[in-house]
Amino acid sequence: MARTLALVLAGATALALAPAVADADVAVAVVGPEPGRAAADKAVTYRVTAPYQEHANGVRAGYKPDQYCVFDRAGGTGALGYPHFNHAYDNSTDPAKPTALFYEDDSKGGKRLVGVQWMVYDRDQNLTTDDDRPSMFGMPFKGPNRGNFPGQPVHYALHLWLWKKNPQGQFTTYNPAVTCLPGTSRPQPRPSS
Repeated sequence: MARTLALVLAGATALALAPAVADADVAVAVVGPEPGRAAADKAVTYRVTAPYQEHANGVRAGYKPDQYCVFDRAGGTGALGYPHFNHAYDNSTDPAKPTALFYEDDSKGGKRLVGVQWMVYDRDQNLTTDDDRPSMFGMPFKGPNRGNFPGQPVHYALHLWLWKKNPQGQFTTYNPAVTCLPGTSRPQPRPSS
């Protein structure tokens, strides 16, 4: 765990320093196709969320765990895992302040960090307008989306799969490589008779 964390932090530092050497050939290899700002912001997110690989650290930082694992009921394209929200970071587009952390069950009875999310409320709460759509990492947020539960405002969301590769793309909402164990997802409401 300590070696993995050290390697992640070293990689994040290299990404953060890449824009400073933008004219050097090495910067192209470090940054790849991402513009410098997007790569630097992603490095910030790696650095800030690295301690949250230890589940207890995420909880101590104010991320409240949901007891249920969330999967894509409609499309079957994977899962989010267990969302942990820190609503102090609602409306944040700061790479150091994601609204949510996503964890999955590990093979040891614990939780493993797999991704993060930012959520920004739609100013006019109108699903048909999107003139206030934010973007981060060179990517527009998805939405506007209806609230996922009663009382949640219409919002935009951006998911980033930093800690577990998503074969459908790093910014795709659900990750097919993330699964919910049987009995861990929210029960479906039963139709009234």
